[in-house]
Amino acid sequence: MDPLSIGIVGAVALVLLAVIGVRIAYAAALVGVLGLMILMKDFYPAIVAAGTVPFAKGTSYELSVLPMFILIGYLAYYAGMTTTSFEAAKRWFGWMPGGLAIGTIFAVAAFSAVSGASTAAAAVFSRVAIPEMLKAGYNRRLAAGVVAAGSTLDSLIPPSALLVIYGIIVEQSIGDLLIAGFVPGIISALVYSVIVVVICKANPSLGRPIGGFTWRQRFASLPPTAPIWIVILLIFTSMLLGWATPTEAGALGAFSTLLFAWRHGMNLGQFRGALLESAKLTVMIFTIIWGVLIFVRFLGFANLPLSFAEWIEGLKMHPLLILLAIYAIYLVLGCFMDAIGMMLLTLPIFFPVVEALGYDPIWFGIIVVKLCGIGLLTPPVGLSAFVVNGVRPDIPLGDVFRGIAPFLIADVVTVALLTAYPELVTFVLGFRSR
Repeated sequence: MDPLSIGIVGAVALVLLAVIGVRIAYAAALVGVLGLMILMKDFYPAIVAAGTVPFAKGTSYELSVLPMFILIGYLAYYAGMTTTSFEAAKRWFGWMPGGLAIGTIFAVAAFSAVSGASTAAAAVFSRVAIPEMLKAGYNRRLAAGVVAAGSTLDSLIPPSALLVIYGIIVEQSIGDLLIAGFVPGIISALVYSVIVVVICKANPSLGRPIGGFTWRQRFASLPPTAPIWIVILLIFTSMLLGWATPTEAGALGAFSTLLFAWRHGMNLGQFRGALLESAKLTVMIFTIIWGVLIFVRFLGFANLPLSFAEWIEGLKMHPLLILLAIYAIYLVLGCFMDAIGMMLLTLPIFFPVVEALGYDPIWFGIIVVKLCGIGLLTPPVGLSAFVVNGVRPDIPLGDVFRGIAPFLIADVVTVALLTAYPELVTFVLGFRSR
């Protein structure tokens, strides 16, 4: 069997292992090592080849940004940033149809700017926002759906772990990716809000407006949110103006969030817990990266990515049709795989194709991360839906997925907008000092 055929068999084997429930890190490492052994016909050179890239990438300075961004998210909870952002959003948006749901969306968006994990956002706002919406008479499907969907904003709005991982895989500027994700994240929040207004106008019983807040009360809710905006400005401005690398910006954000958490009353036990949870999530992400990098090494030896790119170019199809086919593959894979594993599995094959078609790699990164965010919502493995159900077991999982459905339509609209107008992603990079 020629190397290309072995590569195709290996790719199919990995997909099958992932579908039957084998962890992507272990499945990728196993297929990668076995594939290298078959190609090299020797055990020792295969092990050396398998270990070289994970070691080189694992010791990369760029990867140190991940634990910083993850730590910010855990510290932000103890700094009270979730409750202050939700209270402010409730007072400012509650008067609209579905106002509490809209307030939740913007509160999650604000929290996303100081958090790098979608699951953390889903868990926190399931405790903070859902009880408030149910108390106001909101439909429980809408309440659960808006929290699950809003949590996916974390994947776009910096600091975003997924954007960092994309940059490492395809060797693009992590700083550019993080800056480029800000505007698409806000656009996603706005489209979600429009969907909420539309469905609550059509059926007011889903979420009625709430009143009773004076302008004085609204403005009084803003000062407590100052820590969020300070951290956002520190991270975003330092990267945009070239004052700090992404890792330095992440460390600055983590330190400032730590100060706000201590000021808010975080004790040493909570601080220790935040460090441990950050370390656990970091190790999990690194394990997945290492396992899939072994698989990518195998694909490189089999020459599969280059051959696939050349085959696609030879089809003479319109680039947009090829792009839509790639979108469809991500949507299907999102039903069965986690976001990190999906990116690490597909990007070595798809990125050379997209680059050959002339698409901007930073723009494509935003699209991929958005598609991975959709995967967090789609059954049967919609992780955000499971997190909401885990925190609120009184809301059946089926109701959570039904509540998510309108937001999937919103996500399709957002992807269409970003595809039709890629400058929505790239224009902000023109302001960055190089």
